[in-house]
Amino acid sequence: MDEKSEPADLLGILRPTTKDLARVAGVSRATVDRVLNGRDGVRPDTVKKVNAAIRDLGFVRNLSAANLAKGKSYRFLFVLPRSGDQFLEEIHRHIAEANTLYTSEMIRANVHQIEEHDPHRIAGYLSSLSSQDVDGVAIMAPETPQVRDAITRLRERGVCALPFISNQALSGGNWVGIDNRAAGCTAGTLLGRFIHAAQGKILVVAESMQSRDSLERRLGFDEVMNNQFHNLTPLPTIETYGSAERAQRVVRAAIDRNPEIVGVYILASEARIPGEVLEAARFVEPVVAIAHERTPFTSAALTSGLLDAVITQDPGHLVRSAIRRLRAMTDNLTTLNSQERIRIEVLLQTNL
Repeated sequence: MDEKSEPADLLGILRPTTKDLARVAGVSRATVDRVLNGRDGVRPDTVKKVNAAIRDLGFVRNLSAANLAKGKSYRFLFVLPRSGDQFLEEIHRHIAEANTLYTSEMIRANVHQIEEHDPHRIAGYLSSLSSQDVDGVAIMAPETPQVRDAITRLRERGVCALPFISNQALSGGNWVGIDNRAAGCTAGTLLGRFIHAAQGKILVVAESMQSRDSLERRLGFDEVMNNQFHNLTPLPTIETYGSAERAQRVVRAAIDRNPEIVGVYILASEARIPGEVLEAARFVEPVVAIAHERTPFTSAALTSGLLDAVITQDPGHLVRSAIRRLRAMTDNLTTLNSQERIRIEVLLQTNL
């Protein structure tokens, strides 16, 4: 083989470089660098030539190396509810874990806690953020007009905003979490198949129906109940607002008024407070109970028989997926959908 022809022959094997792009596009490497970094001062026809060369050569930029060379870092923020329990503790733990995992990629994620039942305060906080403070924000908050508008304005200021766990109507499919309607359908199917009573009522407990995940779970649950299990009647959703005192009062009142309860569906992301009320309750008939998210409480409740099934999602996967999506949004790239899809998992006493 002619030594002079070897580099060209190896071009299809070795990863193309910016030098290759410059040669094929007929421009300087400095011009290629300006195009890759989206800087001004390049004629539109030159940009087209460089982009054509990128497509022809299959050029994939090594962003980690480029960011390291420029000293670029990623500043991400998780905006999470202030009130919360064991499930949110898991989210916090995995954020700390991710900070260690992604140190070499110059990614740092911080946490800010919000009063989730005050949409005006949430909107006020989001309005205080700018691209000078943070590159991307993962937001776990109820869907309200104030929060939706604040997220829209945040994006307009150049900050990537990603709904986290609890979806927002404006996300356009770019969010992190399970398909909550499917999760609700799963809960309905399990309850319907596990309950052997000829008829009865289903107690449904949520923290707040302003949370889009709870709303979608309820819609999926009702769809299955109404279509497949006509012998079972779901009751209106009881909201606890995360208060142990309120949960004891409203859940016990619902049980007293409805002696025909044969099933319980806790559709909130945190089951400990309503679960402890159920543990102390006296039902006329044995009940089948299903909750969401694996926590120390729900694991113990499965073991003891208080819960019959737990529908869960991997909190570590949630956090890592949010960070990957925010980084891709910051760099105007896409992520691998199959990698970011959060699976619905069903836990029983036998597969803990």
